[in-house]
Amino acid sequence: MTNIHRKFRLLSAAGHPLLLLARRIDRLQALQLPNTLSRQVDITDRAALLAAVSEAQGQFGPADLLINNAGVMLLGEMSKQDPAQWDQMFDVNVKGLLNGLHAVVTGMVERKQGTIINISSVAERKTFPRHVAYVGSKFAVHGLSENLREELSAHKVRVITIAPGAVETELLGHTTDEAIKSSYQAWKQEMGGTVLNADDVAAAIGYAYQQPQNVCIREIVLAATRQQA
Repeated sequence: MTNIHRKFRLLSAAGHPLLLLARRIDRLQALQLPNTLSRQVDITDRAALLAAVSEAQGQFGPADLLINNAGVMLLGEMSKQDPAQWDQMFDVNVKGLLNGLHAVVTGMVERKQGTIINISSVAERKTFPRHVAYVGSKFAVHGLSENLREELSAHKVRVITIAPGAVETELLGHTTDEAIKSSYQAWKQEMGGTVLNADDVAAAIGYAYQQPQNVCIREIVLAATRQQA
């Protein structure tokens, strides 16, 4: 279960209708949440994303919360990495996030109500070996989130960045370099084999969203206690 699926359950239990978008719709449907619309959408497909949001708003009403969670991490040395992997990371991590914003920002500004939560990474503020393109995409997420927060603050719309450290998810599985994967496992063992889990990130999202609309938790950076970097 990804770090956002648990938050879906919490939001649903609190009575919020949900629009869930992913390339693998079977995982969304398996959640079996009430008052939920699940659609198979790649966030790099702007037209499909806009159509899904329009459908959901027609069924549930205006969007109050957007959680931009989609991301891909393809690690490698710049001298050896396939440039197609750089394209993929920026298409998903940056352009895909912008597509999500495009789908809801106008309505939120008009209503002067809404919350946008962008899921970033500690890599938005610190570099790591063999992370050049990935770090670049996350620095971009941090910069555009901060700029957007300033832009939307006058309209009473909140922009929040959640920046986790290492989390037990499938994210590293995107990387094709087996040496990098092995190095990660060794690093994890040096920390006692413990990194963040899905509930940790979901709790941070919940805390930020549940604040009164006039309170904006601008950024939460969280990591396992033993993660130094």
